[in-house]
Amino acid sequence: MTLFERHEQILKQLKENGKVLVQQLSADLDVSEVTIRKDLRILEDKGLLFKTYGGATRTNPYTNDRPVGEKQKIHSWEKEAIARAALPLAGHHDSLILGSGTTVLALARLLQPERETNIITSALNISLELAERPHTHVLQLGGQLRATSSSVVGPYAESFLAAITCGVFFLGVDGIDVDFGLTTTNLDEARLNQKCIEIAQTTVLLADSSKFGKRGFGRICDSGQVQHIVTDDGVDPKTVRQLKEKGVKVTIAP
Repeated sequence: MTLFERHEQILKQLKENGKVLVQQLSADLDVSEVTIRKDLRILEDKGLLFKTYGGATRTNPYTNDRPVGEKQKIHSWEKEAIARAALPLAGHHDSLILGSGTTVLALARLLQPERETNIITSALNISLELAERPHTHVLQLGGQLRATSSSVVGPYAESFLAAITCGVFFLGVDGIDVDFGLTTTNLDEARLNQKCIEIAQTTVLLADSSKFGKRGFGRICDSGQVQHIVTDDGVDPKTVRQLKEKGVKVTIAP
């Protein structure tokens, strides 16, 4: 089978099914998975498909920057379950960083520290949620406000982080690709998250399964640079295995 014929078959299956899988194409076309991945890369460069983890799709898998109020309504049950499962990870640390995002906000709503705890956050909605919580001292980062995420970014926030350390950083993202890494839709927010990862003893990623296989514009880090991921049971078991192979602990929220 020629290269042209192979590409024709890939596009035919894509049109019929809406997506294709590398493993299945390899078996159907009797070529290696490496060859299929190269084919998908060529077709993506031509604008004929979008590569995803383990295959390709006709629809754009890249995440868009949507208002926080809109995102809060999406997968709300899963976000609440993830927050409940992540709550014990806050432990008895005297300092936490809470990133922006609706799943991290769901965690903030559950936090009830039993001892004095410093909570550093870039998110205004999280600061307001915790402002009057007992034993909680909120340190709101300053900088340029991003209305879509209700959070701040920029050099002022980054410079503050350079002077502190913390126990756990709870991170929210817009996209997770095992090979490409963790991403968000904004470059400045990606850089701020990088700073948080640098100063935290442990980074815990909170993300529902819809975030997997997607990419945002700004890359935060490799998927193996976080210590723990809390998600729901919609994640492909193969993805979970690959994350564990990278040394990441994965918790599936009940």
